[in-house]
Amino acid sequence: MNENLNILIKEKSDKGVLRLIMNNSDQKNPLSESMMSVLMDEIKGASSDQSTRVIVLAANGNVFSSGHDLKEITAARDNEDGGEVYFKNLFDSCSALMQLIVNAPQPVIAEVDGVATAAGCQLVASCDLAIASHESKFATPGVNLGLFCSTPMVALSRNVNKKNAMEMLLTGDFINADKAKEIGLINNTVLKEELTLEVDKLAEKIASKSTMTVSTGKKAFYAQAEMDLSEAYKYTSKTMTDNLLKRDAKEGINAFIEKRSPDWKDK
Repeated sequence: MNENLNILIKEKSDKGVLRLIMNNSDQKNPLSESMMSVLMDEIKGASSDQSTRVIVLAANGNVFSSGHDLKEITAARDNEDGGEVYFKNLFDSCSALMQLIVNAPQPVIAEVDGVATAAGCQLVASCDLAIASHESKFATPGVNLGLFCSTPMVALSRNVNKKNAMEMLLTGDFINADKAKEIGLINNTVLKEELTLEVDKLAEKIASKSTMTVSTGKKAFYAQAEMDLSEAYKYTSKTMTDNLLKRDAKEGINAFIEKRSPDWKDK
């Protein structure tokens, strides 16, 4: 594992913002076996670290991520089974990474400066929030290679409407950052030179909240989205009741009434 650590740079601010920077720009930051492994290790570690309040996924170079490493995929075809076991393990690992992002108690923000394609686009869609530079572009181009972007489709179709998702999947065409914002793939576009600053401002704003409240809300957001209406209201009513019994909810309401800043204890 040590030989792979240089493909991912880890930075952490005193505000509790953990920035994970993909650092394999020569290869267009592919979601190789190694990259996915170190990303999963870091996200798992952060998930149990109470000092980490927000996670940012970024990348060096002009490609955020090109998706799976096609050279690795091609090499696996020489296996006795034609690559079947390798392919299954690859997509299982990718699915596990995306679910780790969704299930992490901290909000995860994608900081996109450049191209995000296929599983790289899936990575953006899997994050809770995404900010991109004006130059960024997004695509699910598998159809052009004879390999439909079926796993990227899971995250994409849960973020944008069906018609826009299908257009991206069926044509493989790039969309620009403005279009990505319009269809809900990203939250906002900013000038390239202001990207990190704007992401930091957003991350620090979220980091200033009670982590108990934020993690409760993130978990409930994804859970209720899979329920029917009555089940969703039953679940979220229970969630809010439990939330109100927490120390930070009492403190936050008292602080509002008393017109002062709350003193969060994250519990």
